[in-house]
Parts: sequence; structure tokens; C-alpha cells
Amino acid sequence: MSSPETLTLASVQEAHKLIKPFIHQTPVLTSTYINTLASTPQTPESLSNTEWSGQTPSNPILRIHFKCENFQRIGAFKARGAFHAIERLKQSPDFDPSRGVVTHSSALSLAAKTSSIPAYIVMPTISTPSKIAATLSYSAQITFSGPTAPEREAAAQKIISSTGAALIPPYDHPHIIAGQGTAALELLAQVPTPLNAIITPCGGGGLLSGTALACSESKTKVFGAEPSFEGADDGKRGYYSGKRVEAVKSLTIGDGLRTPVGKIPWSIIYERRLVDGMYSVTEDQIRAAMRLVYERLKVVVEPSAVVGLAVALYNEDFRKMVEQEGGEEGWDLGVVFSGGNVSLAALGELFKDE
Repeated sequence: MSSPETLTLASVQEAHKLIKPFIHQTPVLTSTYINTLASTPQTPESLSNTEWSGQTPSNPILRIHFKCENFQRIGAFKARGAFHAIERLKQSPDFDPSRGVVTHSSALSLAAKTSSIPAYIVMPTISTPSKIAATLSYSAQITFSGPTAPEREAAAQKIISSTGAALIPPYDHPHIIAGQGTAALELLAQVPTPLNAIITPCGGGGLLSGTALACSESKTKVFGAEPSFEGADDGKRGYYSGKRVEAVKSLTIGDGLRTPVGKIPWSIIYERRLVDGMYSVTEDQIRAAMRLVYERLKVVVEPSAVVGLAVALYNEDFRKMVEQEGGEEGWDLGVVFSGGNVSLAALGELFKDE
């Protein structure tokens, strides 16, 4: 198994070769309307109740390229890391496939089923019915737990004790990280002009750290995006304080981003300085970005998926940085839509008061 210190661009490239038969190369979409909106200053009124109140709105030029992992198998980027972890595990002489695998990530259920390996999935009791149904459809055995990381880990340990299954962490694992980085690897190749930067959502940090590895030998900058609600911006707070935040208790609508950054992703994001900055957005900004994607791009995305776009549209710190560094030429910005696992009922709840 690769150690965090040895994870490189080559690790992501090797992962891509291994998982190519099992994943989709998801499309990259663009929108002239969204580019125009992103390249138009916000109104002073829209900044009046924010930390940028009274400041002159920035005026960046942005051309956004959306990497649509909502079209990935299981509806999210996590299929990449799951397939890579399973394929690597199958290469280990110590792995007994009959004992199965256990994880907190429902994405593993598809990867395990593809190789006829039993899968034990630990899911919070608050998981959506659609996610539970999808996991069961891949013949996985579900164990329900409390919503916090310690509760999920305790449930996983009980399964390991009784079955001997191999544990695959959902994001804090070199094979998961290398697999997740393949989305950015594809994005860099799919866009005809060099990208100035890529921004991804950050929960446990697997996608962000993998993206950083994919860009580590290029001039493309990498940024992370998080919700600010109830301290869900742990990655941002840790990045700028120099100390990883180890616990998060937030009920942000970006439910895929309620976890703290893992130790191995942190080593890549912060200790190796492969990520150039972290930004956060409000719940209302996430909703606004989500509505924009539905109405203009016509694609299904979950709230967690649009935090990067929300940063590009509404976070004045990010927009000022783009204006200063991009100048009159502007930036080509890759935005990763992490997934589209949201039910119609949940969508109705999100927008019922609008």
C-alpha cells in the first residue's frame, strides 16, 4: 500500500489505468450564462449583510468548466476510489475475498458486487431512503449507526470482529485518495485550454487531496470549498490555523460535507501544501448555486456538489484573488460537481420557502 508520503501524480495515473474498465469518463459542461454571471460584479446590496459589506465588489473574468461526477456510477465521484481500493485489495495475498469488506461509504457496495465480494456498509440512521435502497440493490448488508465518525467506526469494528472483513475507510486511505484524483486527471485532459485552477468540495478531503495530487506537476492551482454552517468549514479553519480540526457537528444542507478532514488528506492538503486555499459559503448561497445549475445546466446535483460553484459566484475573497491574478485574461476554472444523489422529496424541502 502506498504511504501518504509516496502518493504522487503517478499514483493517480496508475489508479486511472486500473479503474478505467469500471467507471465512466464523465462529461465536462460549460454555460455562457453562468460564465457571464460569474464575470459580473455582485451588487453592493447583495454584500450588505456579509463580511464584505461596504467594499467595492470584485470583477473577475471566469470561464467555468464543470466536471460532472453526478453522472458517475452510483451518482458520485466516490465510485472511483471504491473501485481502486477493491482492485488493489484483490492484489494483496493477505486478502480473503470470502470474508468481504466493510466501510462507511455506500459506493463500495457496487465495487464489491462487481467482484462478487461481500460488502458490509455502515450507514447513519439519518441516511436518505434513496441512498439506502441503492445500497441494498447492490446486495450489500447494511448496519445502521449514529451519525458521528466515532459511532460509525465502532459499528465497523464490530463487523470486523464477527466476520473478519477488511476495512476500507471512506476517504482516509491512500488507495481511495488516488482513485478520487482520477476525476481531475480526466478534467485536465478534457478541457482544450490549460486550467488556471480546479475547485472541489471538501468533506473528508479524499476528492480534494486526490485532485491536488493530479495537479501537483502542473501549473493548475487547487482550492477547496465547504459550507460555513455550524462549523462545517473545518478544512478552511484548520488550513488557516495550522491545526487539523478533528470533529464536526453540523447539519448543513451539504450533507456529504459534514465530516472532518482525514489525517492522510490533511497531510496532502496542508502539510505538503498541495492545496492553494480553502473557501466557504452559506446555506443560501448553496441553494442559489443549486437552483442555477438546475435551471441553466439542466442537470441533477446534490447540495454538496455545488459549493465550488457557489464560491466562484459569491465568495468575494476568492473572486478578488481571481481578479488580481487573472487580470484582463481571466481564469479557466474547473469546478467538480461531486454527485447528484438527492431525492425529489429532498429537493422540494430545500426550496419550499422560495
